[in-house]
Amino acid sequence: MDALAGLRLALVFTIVAHLSLLARSSSLAPQELQIINAERRIDLTSHIIKVFLTLKVENTGKSPASEVFLAFPPTQADRLAVVKAQAAVGKRKKKTYLPLDVTPTELPDAPNGTKYFSISLLNPLKTGETVTLEVLYILTHSLEPFPAEISQSESQLVYYRDGAIILSPYHIKQQTTFIKTPSTKVESFTRVEPMNRAGTELKYGPYDDHQPYSFSPIIVHFEINNPFAVVEELVREVEISHWGSLQITEHYKLAHAGARHKGVFSRVEYQSRPSFSGVSSFKHLLARLPPRIHSVYYRDGIGNISSSRLRTDSRKSELEIEPRYPLFGGWKATFVIGYGLPLQDFLFESPDGRRYLNFTFGCPLAETVVDKLTIKVVLPEGSKDPSAVVPFPVDQSLETSYSYLDVVGRTVVVLEKKNVVPEHNSPFQVYYKFNPIFMLAEPLMLVSAFFLCFMSYVAYLHIDLSIRK
Repeated sequence: MDALAGLRLALVFTIVAHLSLLARSSSLAPQELQIINAERRIDLTSHIIKVFLTLKVENTGKSPASEVFLAFPPTQADRLAVVKAQAAVGKRKKKTYLPLDVTPTELPDAPNGTKYFSISLLNPLKTGETVTLEVLYILTHSLEPFPAEISQSESQLVYYRDGAIILSPYHIKQQTTFIKTPSTKVESFTRVEPMNRAGTELKYGPYDDHQPYSFSPIIVHFEINNPFAVVEELVREVEISHWGSLQITEHYKLAHAGARHKGVFSRVEYQSRPSFSGVSSFKHLLARLPPRIHSVYYRDGIGNISSSRLRTDSRKSELEIEPRYPLFGGWKATFVIGYGLPLQDFLFESPDGRRYLNFTFGCPLAETVVDKLTIKVVLPEGSKDPSAVVPFPVDQSLETSYSYLDVVGRTVVVLEKKNVVPEHNSPFQVYYKFNPIFMLAEPLMLVSAFFLCFMSYVAYLHIDLSIRK
């Protein structure tokens, strides 16, 4: 009864939050386009929610259209990590997909704080023409644990809130939504006919002829015991040495973002009944690292942690790490991973004479959300005119750091991004100018220091400091 009452209360709040949408939609709908068919597939098998949206769009206006708008309620817009789109060209086996630019945009008087993204078409869509768009967007922190606290022996239940009808500024002639859950253990779900359930999938629709900004809120209450691994903060330092090495140091603040653990933790029960005790906890993490790594270490505030396994081959390296204790909901852990890489695999020279680092953005831990990621690329001393090229928006800044034998300090390129998911693991480049003469600075300083010490010692041996005549 508690779960049912909570479901009803949550549904009431969702309906109230959307009541102003329909009243203000008529003046905002871009009437020159309509969606002939929309199919949405929502994957809830992980705490990183992936939504695949297929739209067949038709231009019913009198002028060509160069962009298509996607609409998101404010609760989802704040949790969007990735929005990608591509256009389907050709038919059946000859079909190809061309990536499209997607940018946040604003429309005047957006109803109820609706947020928009604009998809730029490759060619303007003429009157009567159609285009098929494939959209992927990823949501984080969108599963609400209910109950919020569970004991060691209980499974984890969560709410997912969305709409049976796709929020859109366009008229939709027909649409269908599929929701995939991790298992068949679904406590309850909102019914919006026509709908049916088969195994781990809920199907809403098909629904015909819905006006712009139509809505029908739904809530799914289901069991999910997959790890809710969230890195609250990750600082990755990439230090370039032109003497042949690349040193990586990663500082992690890890948390379990699922239902909080209540009661006393029993290590005996946890180890004796692994399939029932602490099923929503996790004690292993997999880090996918570049090939040819060396000098790998893994430690926390106490010291080195030996419970890790490293597998390497010519294409990749995998480091399986195990914290000192299993992580339950609300528990946290801090640790450091470090390793070295051959410089020639990642540092190159551009045609204009500049050098550039080609490395991977994002977090190497699999199925992990990073609330705040900071990448610091430490350039060799004497580097000038640094610039970074990243395939998505990030905050960029410059710092100066000092190491052994540094005189003027080393330039540090700082890249920051929030709400990072595995789809952000793509290459980025840092360009800079470097005069090879600076490579002799540290050896000359060492030689000079030894020479001065030697001359001081010789002078000391030959100087008579006695006061006798």
